[in-house]
Amino acid sequence: MAAVLALFVILAIVSGTVASDPDMLQDVCVADPTSGVKLNGFACKEAANVSAADFFFDGLGKAGLTNNSMGSVVTGANVQKIPGLNTLGVSLSRIDYAAGGLNPPHTHPRATEIVFVLDGQLDVGFITTANLLISKTIKKGDIFVFPRGLVHFQKNNADKPASVIAAFNSQLPGTQSIALTLFAASPPVPDNVLTKAFQVGTKEVNKIKSRLAPPKK
Repeated sequence: MAAVLALFVILAIVSGTVASDPDMLQDVCVADPTSGVKLNGFACKEAANVSAADFFFDGLGKAGLTNNSMGSVVTGANVQKIPGLNTLGVSLSRIDYAAGGLNPPHTHPRATEIVFVLDGQLDVGFITTANLLISKTIKKGDIFVFPRGLVHFQKNNADKPASVIAAFNSQLPGTQSIALTLFAASPPVPDNVLTKAFQVGTKEVNKIKSRLAPPKK
């Protein structure tokens, strides 16, 4: 019951703030991902074709699989999963962490994030543009905020799994993982940029790239 109440509080906070996304001009604008119209968001589905399914998603009730190199997984509930979120300026995610799991340093360019801890304990933090680390250990029932666009992370240093519900003031906040953005871009960032930026040699850069490269199909 407490988790449900906290979730409603999160949604009220996010929806009550000035949204990052443009304001809506009609009751609903259910996304039509098949439309060829290009605009800031998604074109609207014909009103006659709108149904309750456009506003429903049951994907956050179960823990995601964390059997990957980072030991964490994000399950998004954004406009790509819930077309009815189009123009509403809000979305959610569930993040699950294995023991020792990490949601690596990343940013959300279009949204502030607020997390509510469902289970476990996490060490979390974000870095300001003045390179100041703001960090804290949070546990079940706690809330923490990551300001829009700032690099942040969550780390489970406990010996049991953890999970959070994250809310965003954008229908599609976007995520840029720092390591993947720099070392696994396509086409690749030039080695001479990375070696100079990180003050390492080409061998070290190539080693990191090989570890972050997506598995071959």
